[in-house]
Amino acid sequence: MKRNMQNSFLIAAPSSNSGKTIITLGLIQALKNKGLKIQPFKCGPDYIDPIHHTEIAGKSSYNLDVWMSDEQHVKEVFSGKMESADVGIVEGVMGLFDGAKRDKGSSAEIAQILNLPVILIVNAAATAYSVAPLLYGFKNFNPKVNIQGVIFNRVSGESHYQFLKEAAEDAQVTSLGYVPKNEKLTLESRHLGLSLTQSSDMKAAVDCSAELIEKHVDLEKLLRISDYKVQSVNTKQWENTGSLRFAVACDEAFNFMYPANIDRLKELGEVLFFSPLRDKTIPDADLVWLPGGYPELFAKELSENTAMIEAIKQFERNGGKIVAECGGMMYLGKGLELQENSIHRMTGIFSYVTSLNNMKLKLGYRLVEANGYQFKGHEFHYSSLELRACEAASYVAKSARGKEVDMPIFKCKNCWSSYFHIYLGQANKMKQFIELVTNKTL
Repeated sequence: MKRNMQNSFLIAAPSSNSGKTIITLGLIQALKNKGLKIQPFKCGPDYIDPIHHTEIAGKSSYNLDVWMSDEQHVKEVFSGKMESADVGIVEGVMGLFDGAKRDKGSSAEIAQILNLPVILIVNAAATAYSVAPLLYGFKNFNPKVNIQGVIFNRVSGESHYQFLKEAAEDAQVTSLGYVPKNEKLTLESRHLGLSLTQSSDMKAAVDCSAELIEKHVDLEKLLRISDYKVQSVNTKQWENTGSLRFAVACDEAFNFMYPANIDRLKELGEVLFFSPLRDKTIPDADLVWLPGGYPELFAKELSENTAMIEAIKQFERNGGKIVAECGGMMYLGKGLELQENSIHRMTGIFSYVTSLNNMKLKLGYRLVEANGYQFKGHEFHYSSLELRACEAASYVAKSARGKEVDMPIFKCKNCWSSYFHIYLGQANKMKQFIELVTNKTL
């Protein structure tokens, strides 16, 4: 399909569990099937949705978050990545107006900052004309949020859709069509410890979603109402100015790392990827980065790869620096306890043990103050820390509302280890963090 324009829109919903993710993935696939280059984005700090976006679109999905960064950075990321795309699809987070504090950091705020039209996904499984006041309320609650259209999800059939379409017309929201009820589209609840990336059911669900969208959603109308001119932003021309070598773990066990963080590392030197699951050695590097992921799903394999465990320990003993986030933090501990009470040996650089017993979700935005710097990110995990024999660094961690929270950061001479998923995409943030970890001025 030859086109001389760009399109972009934000997929949102009145609440979570409306079907945003599977419809977003279906739209990416359906529009890609038309020969369009899709650039995906995700509102908020989530890692899992962007992994699926990337897999379907063939382009890295970037997070847009005005709590972890700022408006200028969000504009720069969006404008820069849209330069090589036909269509930008931004998946929202939670409900449209749900933010860290009221609507701050919400999908609605991102839509306003980027002047994006909003397409609502409404779960219509147990309703009909009653969606009219719902749509009217969302459209008129904040006129600065441009709600352009709606796609109804979990619709019983054409007769059911007619009620919904009439409701949309009376609420003055363009109805773009619907996605019928289908068992293949029901994805299991997502949480750390469940890897949908490896599931054939996930690909089948995306293919099914795309097929239903192509049949029941007016994609041409969607493109017409989302014709978009990307705002001109004076973006900084990033250059590689460093000579450091970074070895970043990247495999099925460790894969939660913001693309923007990788971009910033590349400005400070060379990024080399390796697998703690399969490799026996780590690349020659100044710093090893162990991101979050699913070490609990691969605890046996990680424990049995004793060559890699010894390589990482030797690297640290020789003065190499290590950064470990969440899943990476679990790998740096003495052991990892699974739900059936088996304990698997990890690297043992720190003496804590992490456990999946008595799983309890802990999540939220986090701000860490360290040596005069402030770093932002988030915490999201089900595991807990046991046997905190090692001393935590005296850094203060706070929630988005400024309340101190218990999120220890373990730091020895050569290692930084924490549940903290840190966002370092903004200018100078990565440089500051590397200086803090290495005790060197770059």
